[in-house]
Amino acid sequence: MSTGKGLAGVTAADTAVSRVDGDNGILIFRGYNVWDLGGQVSYEEVVYLLWHGELPTQTQLDSFKSELAARRALPPEVLAAMQTFPRQAHPMAVLRTAVSWLGMADPTADDLSSAAAWEKAMMLTALFPTIVAAWERIRQGKSPIAPRADLDHAANFLFMLDGQWQNPDAVQALDAYLVLLADHDFNASTFACRVTTGTQPDIYSAITTGIGTLKGISHGGANQKAMEQFLEAAAFGDVAAWYQQKRAAGQRIMGIGHREYKVEDPRARVFRPMAERLAASSGQGQWYEIATQIEQLTRQDDYFVQRRLFANVDYYSAVALYMIGLPVDQFTALFAISRIAGWLAHVLEQLADNRLIRPKANYVGPAPRPFVPLAER
Repeated sequence: MSTGKGLAGVTAADTAVSRVDGDNGILIFRGYNVWDLGGQVSYEEVVYLLWHGELPTQTQLDSFKSELAARRALPPEVLAAMQTFPRQAHPMAVLRTAVSWLGMADPTADDLSSAAAWEKAMMLTALFPTIVAAWERIRQGKSPIAPRADLDHAANFLFMLDGQWQNPDAVQALDAYLVLLADHDFNASTFACRVTTGTQPDIYSAITTGIGTLKGISHGGANQKAMEQFLEAAAFGDVAAWYQQKRAAGQRIMGIGHREYKVEDPRARVFRPMAERLAASSGQGQWYEIATQIEQLTRQDDYFVQRRLFANVDYYSAVALYMIGLPVDQFTALFAISRIAGWLAHVLEQLADNRLIRPKANYVGPAPRPFVPLAER
């Protein structure tokens, strides 16, 4: 039996975590429309929601944030190992390897009991920002900055980069980014995490699977490519001429179009005004203007209009992350800092009702034929 290429249209399993309605541009987290969550709740609230099924009360949120903050410090042996990594290593490769180190250093790694799984979920979510920020410092020849327990998730990450207080618009934009990217039903990296979890290895193996999958330019790496194109357009000097040259060469406009959405990505709709505010307060409005100009050119281009291809979340989030001051090659690692919440929600859901994921293949090779001995071939 033939199926859609890339499993398009195939339902693999039930989930209560999130739902994408691509035809209507709706993304649901545990029953809540992301349009209502973006800019209204903190990342920690969304993590709690994805894992527990309900938004927390103030008391529950305070306790949850305190528990996360208490787990932010990296084990010394992992930090020491990171000091030996090649300085040119991509941040996603570093994140993947650091998570593997955490798994090797954890004597309880193979414990998949409910209590142990929840502890690992808390620890990995807390440590992802520390790993990413520490690597940024290490590759610059600087000492990592210790995390602070008195700062929220987004603010603490930015503080660990340079030890400075940040523009409030930058903190808000990053927090909103973490909220909006936290989950997206059975996207490639999440499905990969569930497939790995189905074989019942340690949770670290499932998460390194997700990191490796997210790294690709057709998935999480798209935000890095989107910003690289804005930089290229700026260097070209004439954005409209750059666009026409790209289109004439048949090259992609990164950040335009999405596998699921046939209307505007709801996350882009939430994030666009935040990027605009950050552009105004950061004094780097040229990047927002370039992105806006290119998007307007796509809305006048029959190719994009007829195929219903719109700006996705990578498009304006790339501009915002750049204006915050993050190196372009760190963008996908920021995506991972957010998506770890969704990965772990799905890992926990898979563990709660586990079955090995083993789909059928549609064989299209030669029909049965007789074997010919080597001497007769």
